[in-house]
Amino acid sequence: MHTGSDAIVLPPIPAGSFWQDLRAALRGTQYDYTSGAIGRAIFLLAVPMVIEMAMESVFAVVDVFFVGRLGAAAVATVGLTESLMIVIYTVAFGLSIGATATVARRIGEKDADGAATAAVQVLILGLLLSTVLCVCGAVFAPQLLTLMGASADVLSVGTMYARVTLGGSATAFLLFLVNAVFRGAGDAAVAMRVLILGNGINIVLDPMLIFGIGPFPELGLTGAAVATTIGRGVGCVFALSLLAKGSGHLSVSRKHIRVQPETMWNIATLSGWGTFQVALSSMSWIGLIRVVSGFGSTAMAGYTIAIRMIIFALMPAFGIGAAAATMVGQALGAKLSQRAEQSVWTAARFNMLCLGLIGVMFLVFAPLLVGWFTNDGAVASVAVFGLRAISLGFPLYGLGMVLEQSFNGAGDTRTPTAINFLCFWLVQIPMAWALATRTALHERGVFIAVPIAYGVLALVSAVMFKRGAWKTKHV
Repeated sequence: MHTGSDAIVLPPIPAGSFWQDLRAALRGTQYDYTSGAIGRAIFLLAVPMVIEMAMESVFAVVDVFFVGRLGAAAVATVGLTESLMIVIYTVAFGLSIGATATVARRIGEKDADGAATAAVQVLILGLLLSTVLCVCGAVFAPQLLTLMGASADVLSVGTMYARVTLGGSATAFLLFLVNAVFRGAGDAAVAMRVLILGNGINIVLDPMLIFGIGPFPELGLTGAAVATTIGRGVGCVFALSLLAKGSGHLSVSRKHIRVQPETMWNIATLSGWGTFQVALSSMSWIGLIRVVSGFGSTAMAGYTIAIRMIIFALMPAFGIGAAAATMVGQALGAKLSQRAEQSVWTAARFNMLCLGLIGVMFLVFAPLLVGWFTNDGAVASVAVFGLRAISLGFPLYGLGMVLEQSFNGAGDTRTPTAINFLCFWLVQIPMAWALATRTALHERGVFIAVPIAYGVLALVSAVMFKRGAWKTKHV
């Protein structure tokens, strides 16, 4: 509930059973996350955030599922285009870091108007940036695919797919940002419902437009791009409408829709380091793809399938990290640094357990899971090895992920930037290149390097977090 135009008064989190908490998490709650049981607060935030992140990765997995029926060249096209989309995701994720941290801090300070104003500044920045990236991606799609090492068969079947995907990427960009605003405000269930809607549309349209079912045209590979863009676009419009209606802790009204240079500059500065941080991580995947692409379409297709499944597993875990970031931002806004620290370690233990269980599942059922996406024995062999090798590092990545997200929630985006540079560019890529090109492991060496980098990430993040400098950051 709100009292006045710039103050927020919310009820504390009540006690409840597991099933009561689960229903509350899925339904959406308006509680004060700066008081009450930390474990329950993280649960209420994490459940919808995990589902939201799972829904985001479902976009990619669904595309590969249907496109896999079109052959290795089509799957390789999706993988290479997704590697280009990483640039879009990088900027969007970077800006979303500033969005979540700033909105969470204002909510913790009980400043509703400040939170709404910050949300508007983020969306204005996002609209400007995404427009430029969309135009460049659509115009230069063939050249970008060639730069990524696409073969002639990939270019012949995939150019239009890349044009549509990159040209429509503003929908993904803005969806990231508006959902980051909801997460920072503690409205995780709202963001979850937005992604469920978008995915539902994509799942229905994908086979219709790819294979020409019923009245729909048979667009082949391009149909997957059209379906995904429509699904995300509808989700984005729905999210903006909810923000205007005030469906949770945050409500944007006409008085907030103005350019506020100081707030925009602060968010841009914070997000600049966040973008560089995400770039170091996501662009390292492009580096790995470049190594793998040198071993042919079979290796590339196997890598694409494995990485899509890995991302599907890691994105929900990112949701737990996002819950920790929201808890940290709001707690620091309320000047409760001890609560912020306790929230992080609670979320880290939960994340390590969840990712560890998923890793065991991948180790045991890798052949069965990969079989859903390809009937090619050579492609499946690459994918199964990759899935098993990378899953060995899941628990360590779960720890490192929560710690890095917590730095971001506190507004300390420089520390995880330095950590990502060390782990992914000084450890992972050189090791992957050496193992793949200087040993008989070939493309398998790339997969082996990943869990080693995860271990370095967890160790360095824990040391830096314990130093506690993040508690003094101002947002």
